[in-house]
Amino acid sequence: MYWYTLTPLDILLFRDAKPFTPGERAWAGSVFPPNGHAIAGALSAFLNRKKDDKSLKLKGPFFCYNYQNLYFPRPLGFDKKTALVPLAWVNHPLKNQVMCDRAQPSPLIRPSGAPPDDDEDELESQAACPSNSRKKYRQFLPFEVVKTYLETSMISPESWQADDGIAGEDKPWMVETRSHNSLEWGTRQVKSEDGYFVENAVRMKADWSLAIGLNHKIENPVTFRLGGEGHRVILEPQPHLGVQWKELQDISQKNYKTGGKSLAYLVTPGAFERKHSNGKVLCRAWPWEWDLAEPENRQARRGELVSVATDKAVPISCRFRDDQNNSIPAPQVFAAPPGSIYYLNQPQSLFQDDPPLTKEGKANPIKVWRQLGYSELFWINYKGDKKND
Repeated sequence: MYWYTLTPLDILLFRDAKPFTPGERAWAGSVFPPNGHAIAGALSAFLNRKKDDKSLKLKGPFFCYNYQNLYFPRPLGFDKKTALVPLAWVNHPLKNQVMCDRAQPSPLIRPSGAPPDDDEDELESQAACPSNSRKKYRQFLPFEVVKTYLETSMISPESWQADDGIAGEDKPWMVETRSHNSLEWGTRQVKSEDGYFVENAVRMKADWSLAIGLNHKIENPVTFRLGGEGHRVILEPQPHLGVQWKELQDISQKNYKTGGKSLAYLVTPGAFERKHSNGKVLCRAWPWEWDLAEPENRQARRGELVSVATDKAVPISCRFRDDQNNSIPAPQVFAAPPGSIYYLNQPQSLFQDDPPLTKEGKANPIKVWRQLGYSELFWINYKGDKKND
C-alpha cells in the first residue's frame, strides 16, 4: 500500500443518503469524514478505471496533521478518561445484583476503586458548549497515543488533553452553512418552487488533511475532484505515514496471535450486514459471526464476544451502475461508528477478511467492504486490574 494525504483546495461537500429535492426539503444533509465509497468513486474516475475493475484497495480515511502524524477516532470504551470493563470480567460488588438483557452483550462498568474524573464532562460535551476558557480534549488521538494504547491497553489522563499548539484535535474541520436562492426571471423574488435550499459545507482546519492508503502508486502530487460541486483536493505521497501504519499493524497482529482476553478497536466504520431467509438485509453494531460468550439461550452456540462499546450508527450511502451504465442508489447501510470497542475472550477474525468464493467461483462481493477500508480493527491485549479480575 502507498500512503497519501488529501488536502482540500476549498470547501468539501458530502451529502447524506436522504433523498433531496429543493422545495420539498429545504435542508440538504451532509456527512464527514467521507466514507470509503465516496473516496473510491473519486479515485476510480481519476484513474479511469473500468466498470468491472475491482482491483482498487483502500485503507482509511484517517486524519493527518501537518503531513506528519496519523490521527484515529477516540475509543468509545471510556467514561471520560476511565477505561470501562465488561461486568463479566470483574468481581464487582454488584455483579450478582445487576439485571440485564442476556440477549445483548454484557454491560460495561467503571472498575471499582477507579478515581473520579476531575473534569466537567468536557470530554463528552465540549462540542456542545464551546468555550475558550475550558480545557480542550482530544476527540482524535495521534499515532503515539494509539501506539501506547495498543501496547499497554491504557491511555493516560494526560494523553486525553489536546496539545495547545495544535488547533483541531477536538475536531479537525468546521461546518459552514450555505443558503442557495434562485430568483424568478425578471424579478427580485425567490422562486416559489425549487428556489431555496440550505446545505452544510465542510472546511478543514489549517494544517489538517485526510490520509489514505492505496494500492496504486502515484509518484507526483496531483489534483482530482472529491465530493459534490466539483471541489478538488491535492493528493500527495507521504511514505512516512505508511511506516506509522505498519508499526501499528505489527503491534495489532502480535496482540491477535497472543490471544486471551482482547479488545478490538474499530478505526473505520464497521459495515456488518446479514441477509436473512426472508430476503431482508440487517445491519448491527458488531459482526454477525461473533456469537455471545454468555447467550440468553443456554443451548445456543457460545462465542467469544463479551461486550460492546459503540455509539450512533453511521449511514453509508453507496451507488452502483445498472446494465445501461446509469449510476443509481444502492440500499443504504448503517455501519458501526469508528471508535467502537469490542471485548472478546479470544480474538476472532472477520468473515469479510477471507470469505469463500461464490457458487459461480467468483470473488465474494462482501469482501468489497474490507477492500474499501471499512471494518478496520486494531487488536489490544486486555491487561486489566488484577485486583478485580
